[in-house]
Amino acid sequence: MTPLLRREFLRQAGLSAAVLPFISGLPSLALAAPARPRQRLIVVFSPNGTIPPAFWPDQVGRDFQLKEILRPLTPYRDRMLTLQGLSNKVRGDGDGHMRGMSCLLTGIELLPGNIMGGSGVPAGWASGISIDQEIKNFFQSQASTRTRFGSLEFGVGVQDRADPWTRMSYAGSGQPVAPLSEPYQMHEILYGQMKDRENLRSVLDPLKADLAKVRSIISAEDRRTLEQHEALVRQLEREITQGPGQTLRVTPPDLERGVADQNDNVPRLSRMQIDLLVNSFVNDMARVATLQYTKSVGGARMNWLDITDGHHGLSHEPDTDEAAQKKLIKINTWFAGEVRYLADRLAATPEPGGDGTSMLDHTLIVWTNELGKGNSHTLDNIPFVLLGGGFGFEMGRALKFDKVPHNRLHLALAHGAGHRLETFGKRDLCTAGPLALA
Repeated sequence: MTPLLRREFLRQAGLSAAVLPFISGLPSLALAAPARPRQRLIVVFSPNGTIPPAFWPDQVGRDFQLKEILRPLTPYRDRMLTLQGLSNKVRGDGDGHMRGMSCLLTGIELLPGNIMGGSGVPAGWASGISIDQEIKNFFQSQASTRTRFGSLEFGVGVQDRADPWTRMSYAGSGQPVAPLSEPYQMHEILYGQMKDRENLRSVLDPLKADLAKVRSIISAEDRRTLEQHEALVRQLEREITQGPGQTLRVTPPDLERGVADQNDNVPRLSRMQIDLLVNSFVNDMARVATLQYTKSVGGARMNWLDITDGHHGLSHEPDTDEAAQKKLIKINTWFAGEVRYLADRLAATPEPGGDGTSMLDHTLIVWTNELGKGNSHTLDNIPFVLLGGGFGFEMGRALKFDKVPHNRLHLALAHGAGHRLETFGKRDLCTAGPLALA
């Protein structure tokens, strides 16, 4: 039903607009939209480009073999999409790393600013919302998909520096969302005692009269649906006002103590953050998350891989430097292994509700990077690997495009979530519509 017809129904029935989220899915009122299964999105970022010959499959379609970097993901080959040929075509101020990072999920130019990049052209933050936050807002706009946090931004080794090289998630123009690299702080946010609970008001109490009117004009089956919806909202309110530990589906993970946010602890921090992320999804605290490893121009030293060179410095070495190429392949393969761990945790976790599926069946992982190749700073062939399910895409394929704007992927993600945007980010990069991935 269109918004106009909904407003007319509310007017004729003498109902408040605040009741609409509770009744829009009731078939006997003819307001229902088709039911959608639970959906979740995780964007994983690793920096400084990849090594294309060791990353992209040679074959196109279903008959493809994973190259060395993606080999840790072999068990999920049939649940994966590799998308070669997507380009970040956003131009304007800022160097390749800045635009690569802050335009990665926003698909729109950077604002004018005084942050100087390697190109000598200063710039500021991105001038638009990122796709993760757009989908978060869409989910939060509906009672059936609303969660306590909406989205959670996890970091691993990002540290405190704040500039366009370190932020990919944006709540809006000039509004970067900082990832949290400290797992103990994230644990406290998720499971610690909430403040000012006595000041929180019930959303149901003011709607008692309207909901009573609705019950008098709907079918018995819809009354049961409405009562279940009200019970769910009451449960969420109790969870907030009484403390999350009393109503969690799964108890919080026990974190190893004393792991400082330092370079050599990145592997341990990664697993801690992934465990927290999966647990937050099990408890339906959020349905959108980002997991950001270090940052653009990230100089982490992968000592746990016996690599003492800084990652960013290595990425600038020429293709003819075989030793550097081997190290970069090893680094990117390690990142793939962390994506594998995330997928394993989701695949091993039953979907709440007992329908026999796993959480991975309802979660789409998008692993990406700010550059196609580090030593050229190219924004073509940006690595995009999709893994999992829940968005209706036809998985188990290697696809190759010809410098297609990555805005079209973001449109496909929005449409897969049921959010029928016509454009996202820079409008003139969306004229061909969403990528056809279903």
